[in-house]
Amino acid sequence: MGRDTARQAWDERYSARDYVWTVEANQFVEAELSDLAPGEAIDLGAGEGRNAVWLALRGWKVTAVDFSPVGLEKAARLAADNDVSIEIVEADATTYRPQGLVDLVAVSYLQLPPDGRRAVLEHAKTWLRPGGTVFVIAHDRRNISDGYGGPSSPEVCYSVDETVAALDGLEIEIAEVVGRTVTTESGEQTALDTLVKATLPAA
Repeated sequence: MGRDTARQAWDERYSARDYVWTVEANQFVEAELSDLAPGEAIDLGAGEGRNAVWLALRGWKVTAVDFSPVGLEKAARLAADNDVSIEIVEADATTYRPQGLVDLVAVSYLQLPPDGRRAVLEHAKTWLRPGGTVFVIAHDRRNISDGYGGPSSPEVCYSVDETVAALDGLEIEIAEVVGRTVTTESGEQTALDTLVKATLPAA
């Protein structure tokens, strides 16, 4: 799928209803980033802004980056509803570059083919100040056969090993497949996600 086609597909998805997902932050974002001291953050592939707004509510200066203008409009609205400010940047994650170094790059369920995914992570680790963090949570490839929901194409799913390899040079704090409980009409299901948290050692 080309980038223009993908952008159109996400625009249509975000236009379909009020919020495609909950307005609450991802459970692993909350669990793993709550203890970080607020600084400057990039939410790469921010979508409707739930994680960006959660960070802003905790004192972070957040740049929400996404290629979907419809998603970003909803992110801006969610920020306003929560009385916080986030910087909105419409850009492709594979070509975006920040103005300066930051303390956190969060990549949450950003669906890209292998080359684009690797390039994004290799760029993201160069954007960190000493002591800064790259946090990745994404659909794990094993989810297709052993989990629930998510994309059916292995091309856009992650693995722990590939993610760690792309973040070479950072100190890996967490690298594992985690189960995420999904409530459905037929009961609770478990989705499998890649979770990697890595830091640039302080100077």
